[in-house]
Amino acid sequence: MKRKYLSVLLATALVAATLAGCGSSTTQEATGSADQATTAETTDTAGAEAAGEAGAENVYRVLYSGEVTSLNYLITSNENEQSVGANVIDTLVEYNNFGEIQPSLATDWSYDEATLTWTFHLRENQKWIDANGTVVADVTAQDFVDAMKYVLTPDNGSSTVSGLFGLIANAEEYYNGLAGEEGYSPIDFSEVGVKAVDNTTLQYTLAGECPYFLSTLTYMYFMPAYGPQLEELGTNFATSADTMYYCGAYYISKYEPQVEMVYTKNENNWDAEHVYVDKIQKTYNAEAETIGAEMAKRGEIDYTTLGADVVDAWLADASTQNMVSMERPKIDYSYFYCFNFNVKALNEDFYRDGMTGYSMDEQYEPWNWELAVNNENFRQSIMSAVNREATVYVTTGDYADPQDYIQNTITPTGFAIDADSKKEYTSESAFADIMSKDFYDEAAALSYKEKAMEELSAQGATFPVKMLVRYNPNTTNWEDQCIVLEQQLESVLGTDYIDVIVEAGPSENFLSSVRRSSDYMFLLCNWGADYADPETYTDPFYQAANDDGTYNRGMRYAYLAYAIEDNLASADTVKEYFSLVEAAKTITNDMAARYAAFAKAESFLIEHALVIPYGVSVSDFVVSRLNPWEGQYAPFGVSTLRYKGQHLLDHALSMDEFKASAAEHE
Repeated sequence: MKRKYLSVLLATALVAATLAGCGSSTTQEATGSADQATTAETTDTAGAEAAGEAGAENVYRVLYSGEVTSLNYLITSNENEQSVGANVIDTLVEYNNFGEIQPSLATDWSYDEATLTWTFHLRENQKWIDANGTVVADVTAQDFVDAMKYVLTPDNGSSTVSGLFGLIANAEEYYNGLAGEEGYSPIDFSEVGVKAVDNTTLQYTLAGECPYFLSTLTYMYFMPAYGPQLEELGTNFATSADTMYYCGAYYISKYEPQVEMVYTKNENNWDAEHVYVDKIQKTYNAEAETIGAEMAKRGEIDYTTLGADVVDAWLADASTQNMVSMERPKIDYSYFYCFNFNVKALNEDFYRDGMTGYSMDEQYEPWNWELAVNNENFRQSIMSAVNREATVYVTTGDYADPQDYIQNTITPTGFAIDADSKKEYTSESAFADIMSKDFYDEAAALSYKEKAMEELSAQGATFPVKMLVRYNPNTTNWEDQCIVLEQQLESVLGTDYIDVIVEAGPSENFLSSVRRSSDYMFLLCNWGADYADPETYTDPFYQAANDDGTYNRGMRYAYLAYAIEDNLASADTVKEYFSLVEAAKTITNDMAARYAAFAKAESFLIEHALVIPYGVSVSDFVVSRLNPWEGQYAPFGVSTLRYKGQHLLDHALSMDEFKASAAEHE
């Protein structure tokens, strides 16, 4: 029997996201107040009391199987690695557990529209500490300046640097000048829009109007770092616990790769009174997912996810049923199926290398795929044949309704709301038809198939079209989802039309080896929002044009611009989408018009099957001695990765307690 309460829980998460969107909207004289509560009062957890006697050390024990490859929060784009920076480095602002923006390292701020300049006043006497907890220096405005210079230095290899392009004045120009990009001349860093007026006054000058700027400040490239240490260590910064300093809720007191990582409470943190867990003990075990449940049952660890194979047994057993709860529903990631428009050779920087052949192995007939993917009827046939409920069910099983997690848009429902009109983004009129339809339609799929076969045959395509679908073998349920997808597509469309080839990608560096190297034809991708505005969900698709007719690559998922550069059949469709995005981006002072314009662009993207929306993350069943509803929340940035604000309970949170806390967030 399906447990329908999940739809209620998802709705509460959407309310929190709405608050986050309102809290981060800017006005001509936007200010933050130092008198605001630095964190929301934590809610009572139905019958739960904090663990330990007064004065006793609270230690939260977890296993982990995915080792970080870097502690350097200034360069990583990997969420597992970003969780390190989230807990050991504070940002200028933060979000409370209701998704409301709060002062953090900055006590107040203001915006001057005439000069596009934000001014932040920092807390005085905030300290950097080392891996022994020893105070090293004060946190100053210059630390934010030096950190941004590090991010904007190509030799340091930041994979998030593009987030500053077009946002901070001259950031892109400085970076590309150093990188020797054609058309860019070197400029002095003083021309970049970041400045320390004095030790506690920091200014950012924007490249243009940005209505969501405050919400970007919880992302990694706006974090500070101690300047003298950056200068001394360069690319060796944060290669170990003792090659970085800390100013967040915790510091790394011990780290031995594939053994353990220990976070210890930073007593010198400005908000230490709201850091309730004294120590986070993370122990490496390659079999964490397999052995976690039994260790949690024996009380040896304080958190684990529960796989579908054990949830039934735990819920049926009186001794364990009250130990089961769930993760807080998340809408910070959107999932969607990407068609790959680039099967031509790439070099290591993801640019065309002048080769005329295909990088993908000839057994997959990439030349045939290139014809097919640029045919709209072919893409529409795939969209209509994908039964998303069946693939989501692989993860939810009978414990939840798959429809609770399926989305018909790329931007999740509830992610963004116009603070003035209170209108939710996906309720824009441009989405009316999309939101009301069921994409899965076998009759439509066969109709599109017939048209596609006629058109593609005339172009010299052969059938069946081979479609390579990749998955990460380390991701639970992904292989099974791909197998279900293969069965669906071939059953509906016929093996005379399509040959779905499901193959595992590498278990390590999957994104670099598969998505970023364009080594797939059809792939389930996700995108995490970077700020509170629908523009963030154009980033996987939109590519800006260069003066020479090429398009910026970055980490764009589908490589849509190849259709334009090679003058393929979908070129005009892609151009129109890019134009719609560009028009929306120019609207900065009228949020109602801005949202309507982005909705028009996104609906166009979907209506022409340039992407297939999928859904949001399915909440895991867990055993946990933390209440997730106490933690910081925002559907972007690093807020949900933080332990700050959560109490360590003396027992595993029950589902009733979880639901009671969820109800308080409605």
